[in-house]
Amino acid sequence: MLIVRNRKDLYDFTQYIKAKKLTLGFVPTMGALHNGHLSLFKKAMEDNQYTIGSIFVNPTQFNNQADLIKYPRTENDDIAKLESIGCDALYLPSVEDLYPNGLECEPIKMNGLDLVMEGSFRPGHFQGMATVVKRLLLQVQPTRAYFGEKDFQQLQIIRHMVKTLKLPVEIVGMPIVRESNGLAMSSRNMRLTDDFKKKSIFIYQSLLKAKELSSHHSPETVISKIERLYLNSNLKLEYFTVTEEESLQMNQTFEISKHYRAFIAVFAGDIRLIDNLQIR
Repeated sequence: MLIVRNRKDLYDFTQYIKAKKLTLGFVPTMGALHNGHLSLFKKAMEDNQYTIGSIFVNPTQFNNQADLIKYPRTENDDIAKLESIGCDALYLPSVEDLYPNGLECEPIKMNGLDLVMEGSFRPGHFQGMATVVKRLLLQVQPTRAYFGEKDFQQLQIIRHMVKTLKLPVEIVGMPIVRESNGLAMSSRNMRLTDDFKKKSIFIYQSLLKAKELSSHHSPETVISKIERLYLNSNLKLEYFTVTEEESLQMNQTFEISKHYRAFIAVFAGDIRLIDNLQIR
């Protein structure tokens, strides 16, 4: 596997791909790779003649600096995992490669998709995320880029950004990969205690309950009933909501012609976990 550590070497690699008119799949990550990430790489490898990933812990999308410091960094293990599945290349940019003029975010318009859920609880998060994804897409110039649905709000924002800016890349969303007990795979899971790993199963169980409730109740009632479940839980609920998938807005009723998704954020001790599930 080719390891690229600066923009110049990345440019040489991408120009080689372009000159041969080959397709290039791209999987941007923040490292601490798990099977959810690897499912994205495997799909990219199926769809394209070459695949490149990136690992960059983006400082501008952390509104909590303590979270940035604690974020797991496992570069050697990550490289070994990608080599084991046959990934072609890995881009490991420096902060200067992506922020040559300092840590400033671009004013990317998101059509209100950034104002709800994660956006309301993590101010500035999506501007930082969109800035770095845009710059990575422009540097890598892939045919297709792959993102997991665990960060569904992020995925919708990236789709909107790519469409608005007319970036020549296809955005591919991939289903959430879960542990055998239903817990959504996340780099943050490695920081959970054994006790909270067991208790966090309740997150997925509550999403399944929301799906069940949605067949007989309004979105508002579903939200109210799930919120009550967490009153006696060992997990601290930050938010639970149900929105229409395209607009990420809550409706008064479930419309037959639209798809709806439940979103949740909880604290398992001091570890913040998010998850979501299409419920209709």
